[in-house]
Parts: sequence; structure tokens; C-alpha cells
Amino acid sequence: MAVRNVDVLIESTRSFEKDLGRLSEDEKAATIKKINDCASLFPTKKADIYHKLHRLALPLDINGYESSLYTLRVSQKLRVILTVDEDPIFGQVIFTLFRVVKHDDLDKAYKGVAESLYQGLLDHNRETAQFS
Repeated sequence: MAVRNVDVLIESTRSFEKDLGRLSEDEKAATIKKINDCASLFPTKKADIYHKLHRLALPLDINGYESSLYTLRVSQKLRVILTVDEDPIFGQVIFTLFRVVKHDDLDKAYKGVAESLYQGLLDHNRETAQFS
């Protein structure tokens, strides 16, 4: 079976860039290496990459949707919050990097990212709830 070429795009948010800027040079290098390793292995070892990613439960109800938010463990202390969007039509995978945080700050950062990402769905839920 032929493996179709898949383009892997990495997009980072302003919050991620800000977080990255606060890290030591070693932490920065480790974070970038970990992300690049995942991205380069994704086309051939997708299952392995998903195994390394940890899907966090959404802190809020969004009509039974599953979150596409994951965390990637960089080190004992550091985690990257990201989404992985597979687009089979265009043959691409997009890693969107939202935050890189210390493990202790993960829950708070994750909740903030989830709320901003899913705000539209939350608002829709509230409007629907008012009519029922």
C-alpha cells in the first residue's frame, strides 16, 4: 500500500510564542525538538504520535463533542497544549501550538485555551438552553 504524502504544518499562537520566550534556552530547545520530532514522524507513525499525546477531558460540556486539544510531554516539568487537525482532502495535518507551560500550571492554562477555542459552542449551548 502506498503512503500518500502528507504535509505537516505547525502553527503557533501568540500565547505559545510568549510562553516559549519565558523558557530557558535548554527548555526552549527541548520543546522545539519534541514538537519537530512529532511532526516529522506523524505521516509514517501516526498511531505512535497519538500515543504520546494526552487528550484532556473538556472542563465544560460542548454537546458531546470530543476535544481536539492534547498535551505533549516535553519533560517532567513542561507540557505543550496543542491541537492536531487532520485534513485528508488536502493531505495535510496541522499542529496548532497554543501554550507551553509548567506541569503545575497545566490545568489552568488548558481551561483557558479550551474556553477560548470552544466559546462559540458554549454560547450556542446557552442560547439553546434558554429556549428549552
